[in-house]
Amino acid sequence: MQKNNKIAALIGMGILNFLGCLDLTIVNTALPAIQHSFQVGDTTLQWAINALLLALTATMVLVGKLGDRYGRRMMLYVGMILFAVTSLGALLTPSFGGLVFFRFFQGISIGILYTAPIALMPTVFPGQVEKAMSVMIGISGLGLALGPVLGGVLTSLFSWHAIFFINLPLTALAYLFCRGNVPEVKSEKLEKLDIPGALLMAITLPLLIYTTVNIHIAPISQTLLAYAVTLVLALVFVWRENKALSPMIDFHLFANRHFIVGLIANFFMAFFYTNAFFFIPLHLNQLGIQSSFEIGLILLPAMLMVAIFSPISSRLCKRWSTQKVMMMGYGFFILSAILQLALMHSTQLPLLLISYIAFGLGWAFVLSPSLVAGVSSLPQDMGGVAIGSLGTFHNLGGTVGLAIGATLGYTHAMSMVLVTSILAFGVVYFGLARKKSLLF
Repeated sequence: MQKNNKIAALIGMGILNFLGCLDLTIVNTALPAIQHSFQVGDTTLQWAINALLLALTATMVLVGKLGDRYGRRMMLYVGMILFAVTSLGALLTPSFGGLVFFRFFQGISIGILYTAPIALMPTVFPGQVEKAMSVMIGISGLGLALGPVLGGVLTSLFSWHAIFFINLPLTALAYLFCRGNVPEVKSEKLEKLDIPGALLMAITLPLLIYTTVNIHIAPISQTLLAYAVTLVLALVFVWRENKALSPMIDFHLFANRHFIVGLIANFFMAFFYTNAFFFIPLHLNQLGIQSSFEIGLILLPAMLMVAIFSPISSRLCKRWSTQKVMMMGYGFFILSAILQLALMHSTQLPLLLISYIAFGLGWAFVLSPSLVAGVSSLPQDMGGVAIGSLGTFHNLGGTVGLAIGATLGYTHAMSMVLVTSILAFGVVYFGLARKKSLLF
């Protein structure tokens, strides 16, 4: 493969990864406009976010394995087509139910856009994987950072529909760069697909989230029955995964203390940021900031903290330790939650910005170190399984957290993430403590 072809491939796959990250944050600044358009409450509105997270949680590992079996380039193209089709569907749908439907399948496509480019890196860039991956991580951070602002600009200039329209030309551009420059790659070792495990997860997670979202309106007997069924399904899933030759989630990893700490830290990080991203635009809207563009600008500093400090946090882990960096991250989360609770009815924008910046710093100082903690202590050949499991629980934390938060409302949701952040701080502090000293 020629150098210019490698560059074209990186640009194409970078655009797709950028779009996947962009769609995690671009919708949030459009939430007030979507809510006004469809006249839905907060608990219903959260499905615009959670439908995508549900699909991502349930299928991310599976689509990665499908790429190994049937071809990573083929899966990349499938992801492109599905992403474009679902974006068009979300753009044209006349109902909120239709929007949720297309967001769910958009979540599946984003799972492909996350996994396929990374899986293709060793083949496209032999001997330069780390350099290519660092570029991809930077692109991901840019997508996360630009999402709120771009969502605000598009919604203000046109309407919330424009946040989905932008996906169409960018996907087409990515295809033009990838075409003829990305080789087909299949894994030489074909693992058996864990279809029963995937189906169990696809049934259990929506049941859990649906029950949680409707807990305040459903009869208590119905709620208890639904949770009991969910528990049984979850136990069957764990039993099945422990017997599977190629499980969706390898629960044997849970015997590793560092993996457990990384997983819990990653879980509660997503628990926090999905609630913050959901409620902050709605809260600002209630405080009188009606412009989606202004809301996007207010959120930009938080996302810039993620983009700027995520790479730095990886280097700090080597200089200090993953424990100290994650504790610092959760310290920022705790500060952000306290400030947001204290400023619940305040219109002092500078103080609100400080709380949002603390939120972004918390995200930055937990994201990479939690992955390092979860993977670094495992054998190298288990890295892929570990990342898949961490990614699944990360998305699960976001899905469950938002479902509970949307049911509780902003004040109680911030109280909840304050408690879970303190809990995660304690898990990191004690879980990674050395025998001689907890800190040094």
